[in-house]
Amino acid sequence: MKSLRYILLFLPFLMASCIEDGFDMSPSAQPAFSVDTLHMGIHFTESPTPTRRFTVHNRNNKMISISDIAVREADGGAIFRINVDGFAGTEFHNVEIRPKDSIFVFVEATLPPNSTPLITDTKAHLDFTTNGVTGTVVLVASGQDVDRRRGVTITSDQTWNDTYPYQIFDSLVVAPDATLTLGPGASLHFHDKAYLRVYGRLLSQGTTEKPVNMTGDRTDNVVGNISFDLMASQWEGVHFAPESRGNRLSHTIIRNTTTGVVADSLSQVSFTNCRLRNSADYTLVGRYADITLIGTEVTEASSGLFAMMGGNISANHCTFANYYLFSALRGESLQFFHFDSESDNGSGMPLLKADFTNSVIYGNGTDLSVGDFKGTSVTFRRCALKSKGKDDDNFINCLWGEDPLYATVREDYYFDYRLLEGSPLAGAADPLLTLPEAAVDFYGAGRLPTPNIGALQDPAPLPE
Repeated sequence: MKSLRYILLFLPFLMASCIEDGFDMSPSAQPAFSVDTLHMGIHFTESPTPTRRFTVHNRNNKMISISDIAVREADGGAIFRINVDGFAGTEFHNVEIRPKDSIFVFVEATLPPNSTPLITDTKAHLDFTTNGVTGTVVLVASGQDVDRRRGVTITSDQTWNDTYPYQIFDSLVVAPDATLTLGPGASLHFHDKAYLRVYGRLLSQGTTEKPVNMTGDRTDNVVGNISFDLMASQWEGVHFAPESRGNRLSHTIIRNTTTGVVADSLSQVSFTNCRLRNSADYTLVGRYADITLIGTEVTEASSGLFAMMGGNISANHCTFANYYLFSALRGESLQFFHFDSESDNGSGMPLLKADFTNSVIYGNGTDLSVGDFKGTSVTFRRCALKSKGKDDDNFINCLWGEDPLYATVREDYYFDYRLLEGSPLAGAADPLLTLPEAAVDFYGAGRLPTPNIGALQDPAPLPE
């Protein structure tokens, strides 16, 4: 018992000898940072950037106390806001980090206007002073001035150019009898729930070198290195109202929508070398509309890629590919309604006429909602389909069940519908069916004399 009392008496001292308490005051006892420079990405000026973070480690065997943390030398009046280990402020004192532990530092900024169309880097230095020694993390955010438009209605002919990107809040409406022309390189960024509705006419005049972009206004990452460019439902989409005619879009990218592109009753839209992609509902919907698709990609949607209810559809050298990321697919890639006597909905509108030529329909899920088009005006000529069917009067000289070998790698969030070397679609299209408007693809590659089936001509390597 006496021995036990001695052990109990000295136990606290034994335990204390195993625990390193107190602070390391040596100038060599310094924090370590997970980054030397925190790159915050490109963002619109005069709006808060998304939050970025880095880690401050104490790799020492004792506690350290960072006596001062503060921002210095912010360029051009930029405002950097800091949160250290859960506490927000402009400067911090006596921040303690236990041995072999770490804290998070969160940073956001509001960047001043550049007064130039150029993207401009803004820098600041976040200093950490510990035991008389200062370590620094450089903060770098790139700002771009933007033309903000809120609830705009275009009532007379206008041209929007590429000098500044446009940020659209609420809505952009083209009134009847008005034309909105989007010049080469124009970039429209729609805020959450915003939409484009066309009652008059839309001319989108992108080129190979300067395509027109319509997308959401989030430029940051969802998590890690996963960009918001992969996310659907960032804005509502594009709606061509009934009887909106003469709409022509070339080299135009429309992506990350909720409802995709809708062409309503008796509207008329042509897409040449466009990319319609990544919608939470349908990518493209035609309701008794005239729609022409040439060299166009229609890809990635939850409900289906292209829903056709009546109307006149022509698709030449198109790629229909569904590898949607964020939910199970709810419908076939191409869906047909009001196309024969059995599907006649009693609207009195003409039945669907659709002609698909030199195009590919292949991806996850089923390719077509209808297997037999006998007696209808729906035809597929020299198309590649996922189904393992056979030719008849409506399917003429088609390729059945052949994997096109897209360069897309879905699990790596990489979507590129060019063909890999060895694709059965390479050089397999019928050149006699290639329309003059389809002579070159989105990248400017010539199709003839041996065109590929699908929208894209040159092969693409896998990403490194």
